[in-house]
Amino acid sequence: MSEEEKAEESKSGSLMSHLVELRDRVVRMVVAVLVLFLGMFYWANEIYIYLAEPLTRHLPEDATMIAIDVASPFLTPFKLVLMLAVFLAMPVILYQMWAFVAPGLYATEKRIAGPLLVSSILLFYAGVAFAYYAVFPLVFGFFTSVGPEIVNISTDIGRYLDFVLALFFGFGLAFEVPIATIILVAIGFTTPKKLSEKRPYVIVGAFICGMLLTPPDVISQVLLALPMWILFEAGLIASAIIFKDREEAEEDDELDEDAAADHPLTDEEMEAELDQAEADEAGLDKNA
Repeated sequence: MSEEEKAEESKSGSLMSHLVELRDRVVRMVVAVLVLFLGMFYWANEIYIYLAEPLTRHLPEDATMIAIDVASPFLTPFKLVLMLAVFLAMPVILYQMWAFVAPGLYATEKRIAGPLLVSSILLFYAGVAFAYYAVFPLVFGFFTSVGPEIVNISTDIGRYLDFVLALFFGFGLAFEVPIATIILVAIGFTTPKKLSEKRPYVIVGAFICGMLLTPPDVISQVLLALPMWILFEAGLIASAIIFKDREEAEEDDELDEDAAADHPLTDEEMEAELDQAEADEAGLDKNA
């Protein structure tokens, strides 16, 4: 067997081993979601009642939620429990993804990626909790109080679930702003100093994201944009602390370049530099 055939066989075997590992990790993700789903399905209706509490608290005494579709009383709690199972299994899902790609990372990348992975999970959960406990009471209290008195408020259970899931996703994603900021600085795309100079654009972008990621009401948009701005500032502070040494080194290089530009070499210094370069080259040729 030739060397090329051996290399091709080794490459094929390596690819198959990666595919087998990927299959095993996907199976573990699915099993984790399935176990959580089966464990919570019995209490699906109670979980939905708990989710709907921020709205039902503000409904009139004689008002109730309704189901427009025939299968909604079953499918809506089913969908809720399935989404909740994926949500609770997220640490397992992300860990399996991390374990699959970790062998191909450098030591410095692993040192940064591990804390970022844990922080991203906690921040996403914090965003969802902020939406449920802080945003929902204000939003639903406002919606149920501004309508005409002749309107009977009866919200469909399926549409309510879609509404709150959109808010959960929007706030969970918005709370990842510090992680995104640190990653941008880590890969060298920008620096904390440059990001701080773009603060006005970031504030405008936060309100635009609030408009796109939330339903069309001013309250939820503002309540999403303000945390995004605050979290952006937190990401700036964290990135400045984490990459402090790199920032100082870059500033020293810039100072050296500015000093060199302000004080160009004289003819004698230029000749000395050329002589030194030729001597170094001659020494390398002799050693070779």
